Amino acid sequence: MKEKDVKQERRAEASSRTVELKRRALEMGFDAVGVTSLEPNAHAAELDRWLAAGYAGTMTYLHRQAAKRKEPARIMPGASTAVVTLTNYYHGAADPGAPPRGSPQTGPRVRDPGAPPRGQPRVAQYAQSADYHRVLGRRLERLAAAIRDLAPGARTRAYVDAGAVPERELAQRAGLGWIGKNMMLIHPALGSFTFIGVVLTDADLAPDLPFEADRCGTCRRCLDACPTAAFVAPHVMDARRCISYLTIEHRADFTAEERSLVGDWLFGCDVCQDVCPWNVQFARAATDPELAPRSDLLAPDPHELLELDEETFTRRYGDTPLERPGRRGMRRNAAATLAPKAP
Repeated sequence: MKEKDVKQERRAEASSRTVELKRRALEMGFDAVGVTSLEPNAHAAELDRWLAAGYAGTMTYLHRQAAKRKEPARIMPGASTAVVTLTNYYHGAADPGAPPRGSPQTGPRVRDPGAPPRGQPRVAQYAQSADYHRVLGRRLERLAAAIRDLAPGARTRAYVDAGAVPERELAQRAGLGWIGKNMMLIHPALGSFTFIGVVLTDADLAPDLPFEADRCGTCRRCLDACPTAAFVAPHVMDARRCISYLTIEHRADFTAEERSLVGDWLFGCDVCQDVCPWNVQFARAATDPELAPRSDLLAPDPHELLELDEETFTRRYGDTPLERPGRRGMRRNAAATLAPKAP
C-alpha cells in the first residue's frame, strides 16, 4: 500500500474513532464535545502581561503553572490531543420576579423559584449543587476509558478545573465557542453557564476546526454590569476586585474595601453571566440529576455559617464547592454579607 493510501486510511480511522467517541460522550451526559491538538497557547503573551500586572492577586499557583498553560503539550508527556467537554449547570433566571425569558423559536425560560431576592446572601449557580469536580471527574474517567477502548494502548489523563490546563483556550480551539469579554467561554447554543472538562491523550483523533468568530461584537454588558469594576478592559480582569476571587480564592481576612466589594455574595458571583445576551436568549435549565440544585445551597443562612463548628461544616458542605474556602473562608464571607452596606 502506498504511503499516501496509508495516511488516508489512518485519517479515516481517526475520523471514525472521533465520531464514535463524541456519540458516547453525549450519551454520558456531556452537552457538547470537541477535539483539538495541543499547539502552544495563542494567548501566551497576554497571560504573561496579566501576571506581570499583578492581576492574579494571591493566586501564586498561576505563576507556577504559566509555562505549561502556554504549552499544554507539556502537561502530560506524550499527549497530542485534548478532548474537551461542556456540561450545562444553569439552574434558572437569577431574579425570581422577572418574567421567563425566551422566544417563539426556543420556548420559555425556566424561572428559578429558589433564587434569593436581592439584598439576601447569594451563591453562584455553579455552587448550588454537588461538587462538580467529583461529578464530572467520574464522568470524565468514563470518557477516558472510552478513548482507551476505541484506541487500544492509548494513554489518558482527565482534568476538571485543575492543574495547568488552559480549559477555555482549548475549548475555543476545539470549536466549542469563543471567549467573551468577561473571559468566559460562550457556546452559541448553550451560553456560558457550563463546566469545562478535558481529557488529554496520545490517541489518534480528528481535531475540530477552532471557533474563530467573536460574536460579542460591540456589546459590553458584562463589563458595565460588574458591581466592582473588575474589568480593566475587554478580556482583562483584575482578579483582586472580582467577587468570585475574593470569596473563593483569597485566603486572608478582608480589608474594609474588600468587604464592601463582596456585597450580598456569599460565594462566587454570576452578574457578568446573568446579563450576557447569549445567556438571556439561549441558556436553559439543566436537567442533569447529578447537578440538581440543593435547597441548602441556594441561600445559606450567614448567621448560621458564623456558628457552625468544623465538624458540622464538613458534614454539611464537604461535598460541595463551599469546601474550597472552607469554614474559615465562609465565615469571613458571611460576616461580610452581614456588614452594614453604604447607602
